[in-house]
Amino acid sequence: MSFLTSRDQVAPQGIGKPVRRREDARLLTGGGRFADDMSLPGQTYVVIVRSPHAHARIASIDTGPAEQMPGVITVLTGSDAEGDGLQPIPHSPVPANPHEVPFKSRDGSPFFVAPHPVLVVGKVRHVGEAITVVVAETMSQATDAAERVEVQYEPLPVVTRSTDALAPEAPLVWEEHGANVCADSEAGDQEATDAAFARATHVVRLETAINRVTGVPMELRAAVGVYDPDAQRYTVYTSAGGGVVRQRADIAAVLGVPTTAVRVVSGDVGGNFGIRNSTCPEFALVAWAARRVGRPVKWICDRRDAFVTDFHGAT
Repeated sequence: MSFLTSRDQVAPQGIGKPVRRREDARLLTGGGRFADDMSLPGQTYVVIVRSPHAHARIASIDTGPAEQMPGVITVLTGSDAEGDGLQPIPHSPVPANPHEVPFKSRDGSPFFVAPHPVLVVGKVRHVGEAITVVVAETMSQATDAAERVEVQYEPLPVVTRSTDALAPEAPLVWEEHGANVCADSEAGDQEATDAAFARATHVVRLETAINRVTGVPMELRAAVGVYDPDAQRYTVYTSAGGGVVRQRADIAAVLGVPTTAVRVVSGDVGGNFGIRNSTCPEFALVAWAARRVGRPVKWICDRRDAFVTDFHGAT
């Protein structure tokens, strides 16, 4: 075993002295290439119709008026996604790193991992959930047509506080689960903790609320999906941050194809905050839509969509 002790030996590796940034000149002079900068010949544009309700049954969807609008190529629904065999986005909430805090049910039962469809069927469970995908020649045409999709909802009871969702009479988000608790876990030494409290001169109890927050990155999400019918391969261009490998596997799982049939390309990223590492429904939707229409498909998020569809966190 050898150790580096010389300053001259350490410095070339960037340890012990400042490391100069290399990308500033390119970015400051407009040389950056972000997800929305990607455009391909013959590409179409997508606008997604989203639920205004936090909890509601979908009584009907009428895409006819939207399909008759100028420039519209197709309008896709959850039924189309099911018909093509699209699967929910796989999620693995249990940390795989053995050095992280263990996460397991106190009673040993498996966690309930709710399905995450890319297009909802039958019932919406949060504001902003994707209902239909409108594909058109231009973004303006897709936007106009999306306003003509007629969705009839039957609103259901809602709760807005986690503690209220635990009440016996609270409406269930997933009836098949039978409860609103998806995980009940504890970590540490219970006996040692109890003993420490027993020895304490004073014990302070505090109840606090953790609000929902969103990352609000400078660069909003965007994605371009491409399908090569000869190679039977999908390519998704997006600002993936550090999540390209996970997103590639997730998109492949949604589409029901091998991971070798999917490529995710990420350029510069205008703010990460962790929200980019997971797979959003739109990434799989543009790939699927590109196969359906036989042309590249582009989706661009706006700030309103971002507030209700970016993966949120708590701080």
